Amino acid sequence: MNFRLLLLCVTMSAFAQNRSISDTEVMRVHRSALLIDTHNDVTSRTVDGFDIGSRAPGGHTDIARLREGGVGATFFAAYVASRYVEGNRAANRTLQMIDTVRHDIVARYPNDFTLATSVKDIEEARKRGKIAALIGIEGGHAIEDSLRLLRNYYVLGVRYMTLTHTNTNNWADSSGDIDNPQVKHHNGLTDFGKDVVREMNRLGMIVDISHVADKTFWDALAVSQAPIFASHSSARALTKVPRNMTDEMIVALAKKGGVIDVNFNCGFISQKAADAEARKEKPPRATLADVVAHIDHIRKIAGIDAIGIGSDFDGVECTPEGLDDVSKFPNLTRALLEKGYTPEDIRKIYGENFLRVMRAVEMAAAK
Repeated sequence: MNFRLLLLCVTMSAFAQNRSISDTEVMRVHRSALLIDTHNDVTSRTVDGFDIGSRAPGGHTDIARLREGGVGATFFAAYVASRYVEGNRAANRTLQMIDTVRHDIVARYPNDFTLATSVKDIEEARKRGKIAALIGIEGGHAIEDSLRLLRNYYVLGVRYMTLTHTNTNNWADSSGDIDNPQVKHHNGLTDFGKDVVREMNRLGMIVDISHVADKTFWDALAVSQAPIFASHSSARALTKVPRNMTDEMIVALAKKGGVIDVNFNCGFISQKAADAEARKEKPPRATLADVVAHIDHIRKIAGIDAIGIGSDFDGVECTPEGLDDVSKFPNLTRALLEKGYTPEDIRKIYGENFLRVMRAVEMAAAK
């Protein structure tokens, strides 16, 4: 490349990153994307009676705000807290969480939601102007060490499972307690844990490695015959917390066709917030720029095809300024356009990359 051409490219890039973007252009690009948020915890509220159909003064999610934010599909988390392990109550809680998606969200508001269990269902929902509601289990202890339960969850509509939550279970190590000497660790996945991954492949359930210890990630990546993903994680190079992924992990995930879906929790995207949380202080709010920085970093090391969105709305207390709730997604679209991302880039980040992963998992299961 000669000097003049290089100068032109630099100038055009600078112009793209500083030009004024009209509201009309932002919304045109935003509406062109199928926005899939792969982790939303409003289910922890609906299971206790919260009405997602009423605009709420607090929290992050309701139908009105989902519509305002242009959300096309959401994985609602069947989150099972570690306390349910005691007394073998994890399966019971899992069934309650699955039911709140099916009954309190989809069945209660059929004009707005449709239950989706495949790429085809997500695409059909978009054509019909509905929000695709999907289910992802958060916490592998939900299966109570039973592949039979895993299979039944799949029948009920579960399409991904996070192998651990913050607790190490009987077959997989978590990042949440990896430094706790009182916890029995396995050095990654046990033999049964590897069987869980294989069975998820056979069923067509996506393996989610958010929350897992690093060795668990590498074991899952090696065992899985289909792409795996991180439903709500960010880059450890920018925010040094065990929940985030190292550059080496992100690159390896991408090489196998996987995606890291960026989390909006302040403590995962801002080092200042993470440091405050470590000191047991109230964290300062992160910013839209912090979210874009994580997206930028992932693109730099692994490419545009490795990025997705997993907000963790209603599962976290602190969200970035400008991304206060699900209605504010257009602000992220604006920030990405101002940074020089193309509409095609944004469509990939918002949904196309994840659909590629889900389609590959479906195809692997069909073999």
